[in-house]
Amino acid sequence: MSYAAAAALQAALFAHLSAAPTLAALLDGAIYDALPAGPVPPLYLLLGPEAARDRSDQTARGAEHDIVLTVMTDVAGFQQAKQVAAAVCDVLLDPDLALDRGRLVSLHFLRANARREGSGQRRRIELTFRARLDDI
Repeated sequence: MSYAAAAALQAALFAHLSAAPTLAALLDGAIYDALPAGPVPPLYLLLGPEAARDRSDQTARGAEHDIVLTVMTDVAGFQQAKQVAAAVCDVLLDPDLALDRGRLVSLHFLRANARREGSGQRRRIELTFRARLDDI
């Protein structure tokens, strides 16, 4: 197994999502891999937790990464958050990600979980994508 391409995957995902015009229009640049200090906007996308498993084979060391992207909002209802979630799915449909290390073999949507948080004012949609990387 190799976890060595994980940072390259995160950087490529962040760059790809940040460059997407549809997400820029919906989020006004509020895409983070770490929350900024101070207040956050009422709607944002956060690159989140990741789990990796060995998927090495005869041709390459590799790993399968389950990556969670979280849409957070204080806006009433789920409509706006679901629009962002749909845009994220569209942007990550067959992406051409250039990694500094390794090679993206595949990336696909795995699942989503939408829920209210706290007193019900915040909404969270967690989108899980599965990436298969070869570290060649």
